[in-house]
Amino acid sequence: MARKIIIDTDPGQDDAVAILFALGSPELEVLALTTVAGNVPLDQTRRNARIVLEIAGRGDIPVYAGCDAPLARPLVTAEHVHGKTGLDGIDLFEPAAPLADGHAVDALIRILREEPAGSVTLVPIGPLTNIATAFQRAPDIIARVQEIVLMGGAYFEVGNITPAAEFNIFVDPEAAKIVFASGAPLTVVPLDVTHDALTNRDWIETMRASGPVGRAVAGWTDFFERYDREKYGSEGAPLHDPCTIAWLLRPDLFQGRHINVEIETQGEFTTGMTVADWWRVSGRAPNAMFLRHIDREGFLALLTERLTALDR
Repeated sequence: MARKIIIDTDPGQDDAVAILFALGSPELEVLALTTVAGNVPLDQTRRNARIVLEIAGRGDIPVYAGCDAPLARPLVTAEHVHGKTGLDGIDLFEPAAPLADGHAVDALIRILREEPAGSVTLVPIGPLTNIATAFQRAPDIIARVQEIVLMGGAYFEVGNITPAAEFNIFVDPEAAKIVFASGAPLTVVPLDVTHDALTNRDWIETMRASGPVGRAVAGWTDFFERYDREKYGSEGAPLHDPCTIAWLLRPDLFQGRHINVEIETQGEFTTGMTVADWWRVSGRAPNAMFLRHIDREGFLALLTERLTALDR
């Protein structure tokens, strides 16, 4: 049976690639996309999610609009990385499918209550505002979650939005604190992994040649990688969010440890930091599988296989 997932997202070029990766993988059943403000504001992320689904021919999957601001802070966005639309790099269009009725938080609560307990995995690849709000409103759903696999945080690589913090966690650290303390099974895909999951020119040209879906991916990664080339001097762009899907499909591609991870919400310089007890010195109980390494070649081969399948 396919594993049921809900992708909570703020597209974002790498979010878009992650969504397509999931749609091209028969081992996964995408029940819904829930959108949140993050890379760009909510009015853009809820449109972008429907554009991605339409490119894949999957307008049947519902898209729910969620929280438009963090729990306790002003919204910080990342147009400097993703462009004004969040999906700069291709010609965008108005999606045919409408938004699904209702708020994303209500949809998360309803789906988790309707589906058998332990059968739905949450895949948050943006700020954790929707997930935390759902857990606060309906604590009973926490025990019904099979697993949370999120992109966020950093330890060895430290921050990409501040010296100490990764963007998704930094945008809403109060929400992250709720999710990390929830007790739900949690796997964290941090920058330490995703900065090894780099595109390269051959891979992008393979995408471009595969068909309409591949051309969209190539356009997005062409745009996306310019920022990382300038900032890090890297050979390509880190495919942050697709790493969550790779973990669901091939956990053998990764290495990590089950450790304690706490979220800093008060630090003068460290707000949003994922305080990862990698060496287990704190005595605090482990609450997350914190990944550290990825087999880059294996990851790119799997991603290529699944994305090009959408063009066949």
